[in-house]
Amino acid sequence: MFRLFILVAILVTALASSLITPELDDRWEEYKLTYKKTYSLSEHQQRRIIWESNLRYIRKHNIDAEKGLHTYILGENEYSDMTNKEFVSVMNGFRMRHTRREGRTFIAPDGLTVNSLPPTVDWRTKGYVTNIKNQKACGSCWAFSAVGSVEGQWFKKTQTLVSLSEQNILDCYGQIGSCIGGWIDNAFQYIKNNSGIDSEESYPYRDHQWFCKFNRDNIRATITGYVDLTAQSEEELQMAVASVGPISVAIDATGPQFQHYKSGIYNYKDCSSTELDHAVLTVGYGASGADNYWIIKNSWGTSWGMEGYFNMVRNNNNTCGIATTASFPTV
Repeated sequence: MFRLFILVAILVTALASSLITPELDDRWEEYKLTYKKTYSLSEHQQRRIIWESNLRYIRKHNIDAEKGLHTYILGENEYSDMTNKEFVSVMNGFRMRHTRREGRTFIAPDGLTVNSLPPTVDWRTKGYVTNIKNQKACGSCWAFSAVGSVEGQWFKKTQTLVSLSEQNILDCYGQIGSCIGGWIDNAFQYIKNNSGIDSEESYPYRDHQWFCKFNRDNIRATITGYVDLTAQSEEELQMAVASVGPISVAIDATGPQFQHYKSGIYNYKDCSSTELDHAVLTVGYGASGADNYWIIKNSWGTSWGMEGYFNMVRNNNNTCGIATTASFPTV
């Protein structure tokens, strides 16, 4: 029996070694150095195999993109050593709710119509948006999305941009397992009920839930409530983005293409418009020729996408559910 075990172990090791390309050794070492990756002896080979598989997937997609089959390209990032299933389970923390939403209804300013909107909007250029953040190995995207929208509305009111504390929400919201996922509107409701939220500086991010350390002396923003946009209405979302500021949204981000997105207009035809799993922040919109897109801030660090941002196809049947659960706070 022991000899059989040794034989199986040898065969498994040989099979794993056959999946590794020696020509990529230097690139693998550079990848680990760039993203500060360290692995146990038992994990190292597994991560190398996953990384190489992802590189092949990225290369094939980009060859097809050059042929005009895709409107976006993929690239290596700090998550390229993870399987898509693993990545989604760790990073996508929005939990879909199929119940009545409780925020106020959006009312467009008098005279505002889709036809009267400016062709492009980018709130980053107006001072509404803080730097790209990184939720790390915690499904806290829902808190990052909500905080980003609060930061924008607080700037609109005070003309002061303050980075607010996602950790404050994770620790003090009152629900065990905040890193497993949550709901954007619940974050807004917590901030309202709590009469404010601390600054990032006073309550820094830890990438895991901990004991609540909220300090009322460190409150840097308050809200009076929140508004839920009409489900699946990209026209209403566009009016809100143009007239209000950054808007919290959720999308279906389960596709392996999204894990490796690098640039271009993301348009994944197989994603769902109703089963959503990742919360992000819409900070504007624009167009490239005949292709309309949303400008969206993610919370996966600057190695992902266009230094942390991505463009999502706009006015294309609510692709990936971009307008399904949009909302923003009132201050």
